Amino acid sequence: MLNSILTLSVSGLTIKEFLYCSMFSIIFGCMMACVHMYKNQYSQNFIFTIILLPLIVQTVIMLVNGNLGTGVAVAGAFSLVRFRSAPGNSREIAAIFLAMAVGLANGMGYVGIGGLLVVIVSGVTLVLVHLPIGRKQKLFRDLKVTIPENLDYEGIFDDLFAEYTTRNELRKVRTVNMGSLYELHYHLIFREDKKEKEFLDSLRCRNGNLTVVCGRIAEEKDVL
Repeated sequence: MLNSILTLSVSGLTIKEFLYCSMFSIIFGCMMACVHMYKNQYSQNFIFTIILLPLIVQTVIMLVNGNLGTGVAVAGAFSLVRFRSAPGNSREIAAIFLAMAVGLANGMGYVGIGGLLVVIVSGVTLVLVHLPIGRKQKLFRDLKVTIPENLDYEGIFDDLFAEYTTRNELRKVRTVNMGSLYELHYHLIFREDKKEKEFLDSLRCRNGNLTVVCGRIAEEKDVL
């Protein structure tokens, strides 16, 4: 099952072997595209790339067929593609490497290994998607509070933070309105038994009803 399906005859690669490997490359590409789309942000162009990349890599490997000079030329061509590509997130990079590995396996005739690799990686991916690994806590908030310049911002809200949050961190302080106001930027985690509106009302009473902004922390795009 895991042996190569290519006969490596003297006449070279047959059209039947090429079409057989190409069919599996497209099937595996569609499987990887479906897994990549599951609970993930994606673009149409990237999905097309995932589907077609195994077939393209497979064809390149079949054309090289042990020729060292051709292999070096192909490696140089692939290295140039990196400088013409926009950086993607870590999951996209993993999908690209998987598609190339599957195309490499199919290009050498190891269709069984390519299919097994797709099944294993896809299964692990689906499991990891449902695990709470690396997820931010639901009550993680980004808070910006404006206070008058005559107030000392150090410790001004400590009692409120102790009552309504389990963790808080002052990330940044800046002056606004020509230096007449301070804007305090916090990251904090709310207690589950506390109401966010009550907390904001308490802040407004403390800062003279100036601007208070509270929302989720912006998602950072992870790139490699």
